[in-house]
Amino acid sequence: MPKPIVCLSDVLCQFLESFDECFSQRQRKYFVTVLLGLVECEGRSTLKELLRCVGEKISLSGLSRFLSRWPWSPVEVAAVWLVRFRQQMESLVKAEHVRQRAQRPKRRGRPRATVVTGYLIFDDSVHTKPKGRKMGGLGRHYSGTEKRVVRGHCLFTGLYVLLGRRCPLLPRLYRQKSVCERERGPFQSKVDMAVEELEQFEPVAGTHTHILVDSWYHCQRVRKAARKRSWDISGGLKLPF
Repeated sequence: MPKPIVCLSDVLCQFLESFDECFSQRQRKYFVTVLLGLVECEGRSTLKELLRCVGEKISLSGLSRFLSRWPWSPVEVAAVWLVRFRQQMESLVKAEHVRQRAQRPKRRGRPRATVVTGYLIFDDSVHTKPKGRKMGGLGRHYSGTEKRVVRGHCLFTGLYVLLGRRCPLLPRLYRQKSVCERERGPFQSKVDMAVEELEQFEPVAGTHTHILVDSWYHCQRVRKAARKRSWDISGGLKLPF
């Protein structure tokens, strides 16, 4: 049964209020629809399925224009989300340090420093677009899900995990060199994207960062970027997305 927007929980309303500056009054209704649809949708997250889950008078074409044409910034939305996450986690990190200090055994000498570890995870995923013809960035990528090369988009994604809570980073579209030449845009490899994220990311204060990547990214450049910031790194792991 479609769920009306007026039935939003208090927690979800507080979350939405954090993004008020990112959207106009008209755009906010579409943003709420997408978010509530993603929460309620149990099947594939297509636009039609999202609209079926939300009891709001919004057309499919209007929702499509909101995502593809309307002037709002995904970069700004991701930045607000990360700032909000940092602010919420700072007090939890301090409390975790206090808990660890209270539970560590009493021994002679200087006590061992407490450590709160945050995990920065990078991977990529292929999204098949069998009917795509005029979409930008379309290429031929190997899909681990379908076990074959498919036509579609490849997204480089990041996730920050700290004390059991998650904050997604801004997804970035990976374009193959041939696609960049066709569209006359700059080429950036997946490793380039990973190194750039490692150089720019700022973790929550008072934490140690551990990088998790699969074997594709576990190369000398990525390890060097992690060591430069005194972070640990593990590769060749089965990642949670």
